[in-house]
Amino acid sequence: MQTVKIPVSIDPVRAASSQISYEGMVPGKQLKRLNELCAGDCSDVAVSLECGVDIQGIVYLNGKAVTELTLDCQRCMTLFTTEVTVEFSFGLCKTEAEIDELPDAYEPIECNEIGEIRLHQLIEDELIVAMPLIAMHENEDCHLGKQDIVVGEIEPAQEERPNPFAVLEKLKSK
Repeated sequence: MQTVKIPVSIDPVRAASSQISYEGMVPGKQLKRLNELCAGDCSDVAVSLECGVDIQGIVYLNGKAVTELTLDCQRCMTLFTTEVTVEFSFGLCKTEAEIDELPDAYEPIECNEIGEIRLHQLIEDELIVAMPLIAMHENEDCHLGKQDIVVGEIEPAQEERPNPFAVLEKLKSK
């Protein structure tokens, strides 16, 4: 397998019948939606992808994508770099019935109107989903990590008011 530039789109049926495997890079600058979510440009994405047909006759795409993203730490508001790795396994579906019958090992994927799958978009979607929900340094790397953050003051508890049902409690005991 040689290192190549990952194609923008492929015909999954043709690629699976030929058992094509790719190992290469997706330029980070082409992933506009991912770059909008980052504090800086994401690095190039290292991708390995395998196309094939399994024992049940399902056309599949298995792969792995790894990149480094520059994010804002939500605790100390400084930039940091984190590695995002995602592994995926998709099974090609043409109808709703095929989606329902797809084994749990696969996520369903459909071809576009010309019978192709947009690989760059697929990889970008998987990386966006794998991003951390709250981007933060590790505690030991963050200069605010070991300090408690106080956002506001909590007012002391007010005196307890008498229970309005206390009268009923007295009647019950009679």
